[in-house]
Amino acid sequence: CLFFTFFNCTVSQWLIVFPICHTDNILVFPTEGSHWINMDILLQALHSRGHNVTILRSSKSWYIKDDKSYYNTITVPVERSLDQNFITKLISETIQFQRGGLPITNFLHLTFGMLGIFLEAHEAVCEFVTAILDDKSLMRNLKDSKFDLLITDPCWGGGVILAKYLNLPLVYNVRWLIFGEGHLAIAPSPLSYIPITGSGHTDKMSFLERVKNVMLHVTNQMHNYLVVTQTYQKLCDKYLGPDNDFNLLALNADIWLMRVDFVFEFPRPTMPNVVYMGGFQCKPAKPLPQHLEEFVQSSGEHGVILMSLGTFVGEIPADMTNEIAAAFAKLPQKVIWRHKGDRPATLGNNTLLVDWMPQNDLLGHPKVKLFVAHGGTNGVQEAIYHGVPVVGLPLFFDQYDNLLRLTERGAAKMLTIETVDKDNNFLKAVEEVLTEPSYRINMQRLSRLHRDQPMKPLDTALFWIEFVMRHKGAAHLRSESYKLPWYSYHSVDVVLFLLTAALLILLIFVGLVRSCFRLCFKRKIKSD
Repeated sequence: CLFFTFFNCTVSQWLIVFPICHTDNILVFPTEGSHWINMDILLQALHSRGHNVTILRSSKSWYIKDDKSYYNTITVPVERSLDQNFITKLISETIQFQRGGLPITNFLHLTFGMLGIFLEAHEAVCEFVTAILDDKSLMRNLKDSKFDLLITDPCWGGGVILAKYLNLPLVYNVRWLIFGEGHLAIAPSPLSYIPITGSGHTDKMSFLERVKNVMLHVTNQMHNYLVVTQTYQKLCDKYLGPDNDFNLLALNADIWLMRVDFVFEFPRPTMPNVVYMGGFQCKPAKPLPQHLEEFVQSSGEHGVILMSLGTFVGEIPADMTNEIAAAFAKLPQKVIWRHKGDRPATLGNNTLLVDWMPQNDLLGHPKVKLFVAHGGTNGVQEAIYHGVPVVGLPLFFDQYDNLLRLTERGAAKMLTIETVDKDNNFLKAVEEVLTEPSYRINMQRLSRLHRDQPMKPLDTALFWIEFVMRHKGAAHLRSESYKLPWYSYHSVDVVLFLLTAALLILLIFVGLVRSCFRLCFKRKIKSD
């Protein structure tokens, strides 16, 4: 009896967390690069739950492979795409510019100089969307497939337009919109304590930092307006009708699966349809391949350092590579370095170069002491999950801000491209993090906080995706604030009305007082 009671309770609790699901058809409009890596994990989990997954990909897709066991693909012919050459060229130019410029010129280059490059990238996405919508046979098949949901990453706007065209509920796998972080668009975001990405600020800002924060926010809004009007709004006008504003459509998603949590992110206001799944791609480490396990074990008591600059970076300048390799050669630790390109001339016997490595499994190995990383969201979340301190070398986009959050919590030491190869800065940073216990203590504390949740982040994401499919959307969780113009959202019109009313009342009161004085004055004259 006790066994059956326990069994029934356990099953009941499991069903509460994961209701019995039916097979649904899910359409996916993904993004290339590291964004695809975490989307792929989400799709595998959805397939394991019995759902049918179909992916729209371009004929020049870089990361997204053709049909796999857990998804089907629809390949759309295009002339150009965000391929590997485009991304690597962009990164190479960014690194060279940052190393040769002053801070102010770097800021201006990243803020204004790269606008044309981003515009070109979004134009390529629009050409892909146009190829989809102009293919009558394909659109007929998509409609006949009776999809229950569309999942997209809104850093590119194509999925937003397609979801509206097909009239499908929309779920975001999101951190970034076209310009700026997702919270800024959907949730109340006071600029007094919420730093704009690229500002380099924390949630504790001085007056001048707040001035810079506001200016950067205005600049991002201008960029967003220019890119949207030149690209996605034209598609909306052509395929959805002129009454559809792209910015409003982008804010109309049912659920925002946010790839952060508040162990990592600074505390801030949020909304009912924002679900936090930071670290959902993280999992316990699996055994290493034999050659890696032998190399790791050979490190003895000193342990191992991992270095990876992410999926986008093929190689860094030779002089920087040689400086890093020379620093590693002076350490007693063994080093596993994900590196492409020429072998550094200063490489030591303690360093193993690899084209690819099982990063999650290595970070979970007890002998790994340090992670040298570029600060991408996936790598930062894996470091937090496994409690490994970080020496950060940010290259572009959000990486500086990601590492800043770890640095602010005492779990990382950050360098810059301009200073990494000067005055032994890299070696000093690595030795500091290895020898100062507080870095590991702080990171392990973050790991405990991250893991202490009622549901795993991936399970939370799956629940809310299936929730949207069960209920054909989640309109009851969406605030109507996004439909308001800025002056109504901030009650500027109400303030002006009340000030005008107060002014009128004051003028009337002054007029009455003056009339009373005049009347009294006239009576006094008559009595005299």
